Amino acid sequence: MKAIIMTAVGSPDVLQLHDIEEPEISTANQIKVRLKAAGVNPVDTKIRANGLLYDNPLPAVLGCDGAGEVIETGAAVSQFKAGDKVWFCHGGLGREQGNYAEYTVIDQRWAGLMPETSSFAEAAALPLVLITAWGGLFDRGGLQSGQTVLIHAGAGGVGHVAIQLAKLKGARVVVTVSSEQKAEFVKAMGADEAIIYTRNDFADEVNKLTDGKGADLVFDTVGAQVFKESIPVTAHFGRLVTLLDPGELNLAEARMRNLLIGFELMLTPMLRDLPEARDKHVEILKQCAQWFDQGLLKTHISNQLPLEEAAKAHELIGAGHSTGKIVLTV
Repeated sequence: MKAIIMTAVGSPDVLQLHDIEEPEISTANQIKVRLKAAGVNPVDTKIRANGLLYDNPLPAVLGCDGAGEVIETGAAVSQFKAGDKVWFCHGGLGREQGNYAEYTVIDQRWAGLMPETSSFAEAAALPLVLITAWGGLFDRGGLQSGQTVLIHAGAGGVGHVAIQLAKLKGARVVVTVSSEQKAEFVKAMGADEAIIYTRNDFADEVNKLTDGKGADLVFDTVGAQVFKESIPVTAHFGRLVTLLDPGELNLAEARMRNLLIGFELMLTPMLRDLPEARDKHVEILKQCAQWFDQGLLKTHISNQLPLEEAAKAHELIGAGHSTGKIVLTV
């Protein structure tokens, strides 16, 4: 089968199209999927640039997010049949094969039925960012109806679905973006307020919008400097959740505010082999599939490229200007 393989650690040009052996079902609980699309995420580019997350040799097939059609089932498979359309976040970290390929094999436990109304590209764009946003907002962030949440980089992959999930919860959503165009985009996603941080100091703007109280929850998808600057705009007794390492910080103000600080890494259940936590991920996808079919949840695909242009997809993510998601079609 054709697949994009990572031949070395380095720039996007280490991603090359090759013919490799087609995977086959090896246990009774597995399904074989003809992949139709693969989501491209920042973690893919980090692995390509820094190395696999497992101590395995290259080459490797990247891509955590996939969507496709079941073409074969193991003897013990009860959840799926040939012809079912499925989506999942599995593989691509350096152990199991990723989804930049024509076929994959996956345990039935880690897949879910796609939304009935979504395309394969839309379905492939969503799993990792939905699970990440859900974990940050609800599991770590404890977001409740009526609260104010500040979502940094609201036009990004995680950000644009986090806006929608927060609105479904009944929260007031404030986001930061870099441009007027992105401000219009996040408002179309449901954001109540958009702060253009290149034009105004976001801390001043948040304090104005909250009468100096700050946001009940701050969801940082950017990194250390934004995390540091977010402490003074998190409400007393509020929560500050980040996707990234905040580095060394003076936490005196966070302590004075009695903040709960949380970390969201949705890859942990895969990296640490925590099956019950992965079950929760599949439950999240099931709920989100219902919302998608009800028209309450959507994704924005900024670039849809053929599989052979995986290197270009990584270049686009590296440039840092994309809104929503980038998807490879197989």
